[in-house]
Amino acid sequence: MMREITSAWAFLLLPLLIFHASSEPESSTARMEKAEQQALYLVIQDLVGNWWNGTALYPDPCGWTPIQGVSCDLFDGLWYVTALSIGPVLENSLQCAEEAKLSPLLFQLEHLRSLSLFNCFSSHRPTAVPSSSKWEKLAGSLQTLEFRSNRGLVGEIPANLGHLSNLQSLVLVDNSLAGELPVELGNLVHLKRLMLSGNKFSGQFPASLCHNLTELLILDLSSNSLSGSLPPSLCSLSSLLKLDLSNNQFHGSLPPELASLTHLTLLDLRSNNFSGAWFRSLAGMASLQDLLLSYNPWGGSLVELEWEALRNLTTLDLSHMGLTGTIPEAIASLKRLRYLALDNNHLSGSVSSGFAALPSLTALYLSGNNLTGKLEFSQEFYQRMGKRFACWNNPNLCYDAAVSMATGDVLYGVAQCKQDKEAASSNYEADPFARVDRRNPDHSSGLVASFWFPAASTGGFWWGIAVEEVVSMVLFAMIL
Repeated sequence: MMREITSAWAFLLLPLLIFHASSEPESSTARMEKAEQQALYLVIQDLVGNWWNGTALYPDPCGWTPIQGVSCDLFDGLWYVTALSIGPVLENSLQCAEEAKLSPLLFQLEHLRSLSLFNCFSSHRPTAVPSSSKWEKLAGSLQTLEFRSNRGLVGEIPANLGHLSNLQSLVLVDNSLAGELPVELGNLVHLKRLMLSGNKFSGQFPASLCHNLTELLILDLSSNSLSGSLPPSLCSLSSLLKLDLSNNQFHGSLPPELASLTHLTLLDLRSNNFSGAWFRSLAGMASLQDLLLSYNPWGGSLVELEWEALRNLTTLDLSHMGLTGTIPEAIASLKRLRYLALDNNHLSGSVSSGFAALPSLTALYLSGNNLTGKLEFSQEFYQRMGKRFACWNNPNLCYDAAVSMATGDVLYGVAQCKQDKEAASSNYEADPFARVDRRNPDHSSGLVASFWFPAASTGGFWWGIAVEEVVSMVLFAMIL
């Protein structure tokens, strides 16, 4: 009887077992192409050291023994590598050895979509980006190529990178690359992000970048030795969101056609040699949020620009520019403004009390000008700003002693208004240490060269900018 029941159950379960076997996902039974697997092992071993034995440690790198930093996908029922990331990104990431080198077997991974090498090549063992024509083997697949923080990565950008016709992101940041930017970069017509900051590139801005890269969203050439004037064709990059050319040797005036970049949210031209009229080039940039032009001999007056049109500004750095004239009241009406630096210019006139009404303002630097009159700010304003408010070295500027008594501070380098001195003197004699200045006289508005990292003088403000950048990069990844 028991045998009959067992046979009956087996008969009933058989269709279920057959269905389960037929419905198993393809990925659970797929294998990796042998040559692909060996190439992957040897590429990683050349980067992390001979101690790494992929065959023993990861016999199924796309299956049940995955490698951190390696992603795979199925093509015609076989696993192939689609992403390779080496470097100290995560706690358990593979890290490059001192003797790291780039294996030519890399070009056998013909389904590779993303390659990222971070902090792999040190200055003790200089390495060049492969100039082999084998880059063409990855032309149909590679979308992201990143070499970050490789101080031993030297030489020029190989012209063969221009064959990567599907590339959407090229990031060569904080390496030791040099030479002129190859015109072949203009062949990367699907590029959305081009970041070449923190290298030793020289020469002029290649016009080829402007004519063909119509899909470009982010262009960062900061902290190099690029020179010459900006070509009017730069304005052909109509999709551009972020443009950072800071810390180079560019000169001349801005092309007025720059105003056609209406989607631009960040324009960073700090620490160059730009001069001449710049106001017309900014007209119409209604989307602009971060405008950083400091340390350029621009000159001119702030009243020449219609500030009302830049209502989305959150960061405005115009220090060390040789500006003259007064501070327009319209700047004090930019409701989203969080950081304003106008220090070390030749500005005159009074300081608007409207700055105190800006709800997001956390940093205001006005030192080193010819500002006059009385500072009409409240106790709450000074307490909110703390050390992020500075206005010393304005000989004819004074502050309200009554407000200073309430805050317990004096404003370094700013005199008390004459009519307030007698009223305040008796209180000061009663407690001569009550108002101790906590501001550093050498403290300036200076921001760091790149918009990625916070400056000590800005406190929590730049931390917020960093968060915005992370969100921006996540959105960019979603676009890819």
